[in-house]
Amino acid sequence: MDAHTHILQYLRWIHFMAGITWIGLLYFFNVVNGHFQAALDADTRTKVVPELMPRALWWFRWGAMVTLISGLLYIFWSKWITTWGQPGMGGFFGSQGLWSSSWGGWITLGSSFGIIMWFNVWFIIWPAQKKIITWTKAGQSPPERAKLASRATKTSRVNTYLSVPLLFAMGGASHFATFGWLSAILVVLVGFIIVWVFVSVAKNVGTKV
Repeated sequence: MDAHTHILQYLRWIHFMAGITWIGLLYFFNVVNGHFQAALDADTRTKVVPELMPRALWWFRWGAMVTLISGLLYIFWSKWITTWGQPGMGGFFGSQGLWSSSWGGWITLGSSFGIIMWFNVWFIIWPAQKKIITWTKAGQSPPERAKLASRATKTSRVNTYLSVPLLFAMGGASHFATFGWLSAILVVLVGFIIVWVFVSVAKNVGTKV
């Protein structure tokens, strides 16, 4: 077994672990925590939010970062380093390139969604939540708080919708041999429907023992 095989497997392993952490917390925020927070009174929220959210959001945002970096390194290593000097130019654009196979098509679709989700975490959700946590600790409720909270919630919901077709695309790269734009569009539409049902029923799930 050569060094490339080891490196790709370790990158895949890291990518899976970080992705589970990231997406698991994304679902926690959208189907559990949001409803839980809404049921808290102001005094309880002041105690709970400063303890819960900084911890959860630390794992959330760094899970996103490690998932992105390990995924991009995996693509780079598998489609550039391991094909260096091979006929057809190798890399991303040759006959063995990223966009020359069903694997590459699904990986491109999934990684595109992943990059959007990562951007949303680091540049929309986390900056908004950081301000909200600070205000909650201080017992403040400035006028812009509601707008920021709404923006973070909607962006998190967008990430939830993107996550299901992303997961299909990542699995499809190795286990679904056919890629085409029609199949990609169908995957996205079906994924969105699944999330809509999932989020809709989450409002009432677990409220009774």
